[in-house]
Amino acid sequence: MTELERVPPGVDPTVPSSARVYDYLLGGKDNLAVDRAVAEKLLAVAPDTRLVARANRKFQVEAVRHLAKQGLRQFIDLGTGIPTSPSIHETVRSVNPACRVVYVDYDPVVRLHAQVLLADSPGIASIQADLRRPDDVLSDPSVTGLIDFEQPVCVLMVGVLHYVMDEEDPGGIVSAFRKRMVPGSCLVATHAMAESAQEAIAQLTMATHGTPAQARFRTREEVLELFDGFELMEPGLVPVQDWHLGDDEPHIPLLDGTPQLRIDGGVGLLRA
Repeated sequence: MTELERVPPGVDPTVPSSARVYDYLLGGKDNLAVDRAVAEKLLAVAPDTRLVARANRKFQVEAVRHLAKQGLRQFIDLGTGIPTSPSIHETVRSVNPACRVVYVDYDPVVRLHAQVLLADSPGIASIQADLRRPDDVLSDPSVTGLIDFEQPVCVLMVGVLHYVMDEEDPGGIVSAFRKRMVPGSCLVATHAMAESAQEAIAQLTMATHGTPAQARFRTREEVLELFDGFELMEPGLVPVQDWHLGDDEPHIPLLDGTPQLRIDGGVGLLRA
């Protein structure tokens, strides 16, 4: 059976997917030739991008583990991507089995995997929706059935906001979720930075122009604006490989020096 024949319904094998490109960079197998081609073009000019992808994932896991230890019990993961272990629910439920998690992604491949992995998993749901339409996400029965917005919730936008173009109003999207969140809630986000090597930005832009994998590299000031209304927890907005809470667990960076592709991350707390 050819790769084209194995493509799930609703998937165009000629168009790269950000979720599948990320899967390939993490060493996964749920990607297509078009996704691998994009990733390889990026790796040709930024060979440490695989390590950046791993650092991005490590940041996400460490952040939600910390927040679960602080008492958060509800998590909405926007732009989930193809499932990777340890998953969000595995991580937070290792702290407290009562944690509830909703995964959100518009990619049908992600949805297909989630349906298989999360079958008969109480307190965990996966929906196929686009974070660009926050009202659709927030009104989805799976979200309203699991998430109590009268209580603190953690919203994750890890590695996804740079796929939202300026005209799609990324700040307005974040604001729509923030308005539903009560004090004590958190935003966990990472973003591709304009401070990346220009050759890496040019290569990725050229390879993905006009596709759902097209990225908008933003400056530090622009990314900080996305955290408007939230108070950044220490160490603030920093490269994902440098993010560490300074707790008892030792910090072992995955990268030495400055990578060609820079991804910054931060955790914002919604104060009263």
